[in-house]
Amino acid sequence: MKTRFLVLGMIISLAACNKKAEDTQVVTEPEMEQPEITAPAKECYEYANGKDTISLSLAITNGNNVSGDLKYALFEKDGNTGTFTGMFKGDTLYADYTFQSEGMTSVREAVFLRKGDALLQGFGDITEKDNKQVFKDKKSVKFDEKMALKKIACE
Repeated sequence: MKTRFLVLGMIISLAACNKKAEDTQVVTEPEMEQPEITAPAKECYEYANGKDTISLSLAITNGNNVSGDLKYALFEKDGNTGTFTGMFKGDTLYADYTFQSEGMTSVREAVFLRKGDALLQGFGDITEKDNKQVFKDKKSVKFDEKMALKKIACE
C-alpha cells in the first residue's frame, strides 16, 4: 500500500510540476523599432524651347528639405550651372542657388512654385544683401508659366 501511495504521490507531483511549467510565461524585452531610413526622393524637371534649356534635378529629404543641381543654357546669354539648397513651404520651393557664370561664383535666392507636374520659376526685383542676390519683396514675386519646367524622368 505504501508503494501505491508513493507512486500516486510522484504522479501528483509530476502533474503539478507540468501544470506549473505551462502557467509560467517567458517574458522578453520588446524589440526596439528601428526608424525607417528612406532614400531621398529624386525629381527632375526641364524647360526646353528652341535653343533655350533649363535643367533642374532635386533630392527631397524629410518631406521638404531640398538639394539639387540647376543649369541654365539660354541662347545668346551667359549660361550658368550650380547647386542649390532649400525647402518646400507648402507648394513653394525657396532655395539659395550657388552658381558659376563668367568665371565668378555667385549666390542668389531662387523661388519655384509647384503647379501640377511642373515648377514655375519666380521673378521679381532683386537687391544685394550679405553677398547674395535676394528678392526685394517676396510677396511681389511673379511666377512665369511660359517657361514652366516640366517633370521628366531622371537619368
